[in-house]
This record gives sequence, C-alpha cells and structure tokens, in this order.
Amino acid sequence: ARDSTPRHIGELTRQNSIKMNILSIVWNWDPTFIMLGNLDIRWYGLMWALAILAAERICHLTFRHEGLPPRTLESAFIWIVLGTFVGARVGHCIFYEPETYLPEPWRIITDIRDGGMASHGATIGILLGIWIFVRRNHLPFIWGLDRIAIVAPLSGAIIRLGNLFNSEIVGYTTDVPWGFKFVYHDARRAWIEFNGDVPAEIIADIPARHPAQLYEAIAYFVIFIGGVLLYKKYPAKVGTLFYFGYCLATIFTFRFFVEFIKENQVAFEEGMTLIMGQWLSIPLIITGAYFMIKGIKKAA
Repeated sequence: ARDSTPRHIGELTRQNSIKMNILSIVWNWDPTFIMLGNLDIRWYGLMWALAILAAERICHLTFRHEGLPPRTLESAFIWIVLGTFVGARVGHCIFYEPETYLPEPWRIITDIRDGGMASHGATIGILLGIWIFVRRNHLPFIWGLDRIAIVAPLSGAIIRLGNLFNSEIVGYTTDVPWGFKFVYHDARRAWIEFNGDVPAEIIADIPARHPAQLYEAIAYFVIFIGGVLLYKKYPAKVGTLFYFGYCLATIFTFRFFVEFIKENQVAFEEGMTLIMGQWLSIPLIITGAYFMIKGIKKAA
C-alpha cells in the first residue's frame, strides 16, 4: 500500500534511519525522496537516472579515448536507454507475471508505477537497442556489445541500490551480524500507520534478512572495476566479444547463486528447485563463457 500522508509541495520525506544493533541493522528508509504535489519522486527512480548518467559519462570517456565522434555516442545512448527501459518492463511482465499482463497488455504501461523491472529483460532490451543503433549507423553488431558491456555492471550496481532504498528484493531471514531488518518491507502497515516512525517493540519482532540487493550492488561494482582494469590492459580485445562475455558470465553467475538466499518474487516460484531468475541466468552464463573464450583466442 502507498503512504497517503499528505505533504506540502516540495516537502522532503520523513527522516530515514539506519540503526545498528548487536545482531542486525535496522533499515527504515522511506522509498519516496520528495513529494511534488501528488507526484512522489522515489529513490528508485533517482537511482535509475543516476545509472543512466554514469553510463553516459563513462561511455563518453571510452568513445573519446578511442577517437569516436560525440554524435555516435548520442545516437547509441538513445536506443540503448530506450531498449533498457522497455526490455526491463516487458521482461518482468512476461517472465514473472504473465497471468496478469498478457490478458491485459496495456497494463504494462498503465501499471508501471506499481513497479516491476527485470534485469534479464533489460539485457534483451539492451541487445535490441544496440542492434537498432548499429543497423542505422552501418556498424557491426559486435562494435557496440563490448563497449556497453564495460559500463553495464556499474549501472546494475546503482539500480540495485535503488532496490535497497525501496526495501525490495530482500533475502531470507538470517542470524548473520550484518542482517538487515527491513521495516518498510516487513512492517509496512505499521510503517504507514505511524508515519514511518515505527515503535521499537514492533521493530524488535521484525526478522533480520540477508540484504541481497546490497550483495548484488557490491558484486556488480567489483565486476565493473575488473572490467575497467581489463579494458586498460587489453584494449585490443574490444570488438572480440570478450568484454560482452565477461559481463554476462560474471553478472549472471553471481545472480544465479545469490538467488539461493533471496525471497521468491512471485508465487509460482514456491517449491521450485531453481527459480525463474536462475533458469534465465543459465543460458546467459553459457553464452558469456563462450564469448570470453572466443575473445581470448581471437585476440591471441
């Protein structure tokens, strides 16, 4: 349920709080950054915007380093961003909630503020965006794959921080000392009733969980750093699909294993040995490993 507490235009949301206990971290974060009339600007949306900005800036640096004209980046950026958004949204609706959206496909657009973006769908959308761009500019398909793969992990890390601010994609309950008590996720009714200032006795009953989205954010940032270091040391591998393979293999290998400690996102995953995210990751891991090996041989 949404928080219906009225706020003045431009009023900042409640004070977010992060408290560390002996055996857990209390994560009491308001998903809304600011209210503009009836429009709520959410941290998740800001993280998407930041992810896009970071990708654009880093691509700008790599294009300039390779002597490519700025107009090339502008054209590529439009199609890739569009493909990312469309792919992420449509992918979620088809992979995770087909029974809801296939009978009424217009809800893919009308219900977008209710959330639902899938990284596997975003990957497909990015590939489609690159394909359209290279076709329009008469460039080889692999020209764009390696270049966007260098920055993609950083964007993924930033978006996962958006999931953290949203208190979504949480892990199973745990007794590890860095477990998070997600107040908005596990006590949402009380969070709304008390205007975010949930009493300590209610918070005490909230179980600590693995901060799975934070695990992913950290892993993707490390993968990004690794990709940048490889790019600086082996620039000749750009165009061999090595970096594209590196991105797919590393991101989705981690995604496959982190799913074992994440709560299921949809009801039909209950009882499955491998959930939807893992099944979708397997072909991407295999594809990534293949292109890494092929890229190494081609550059040798």
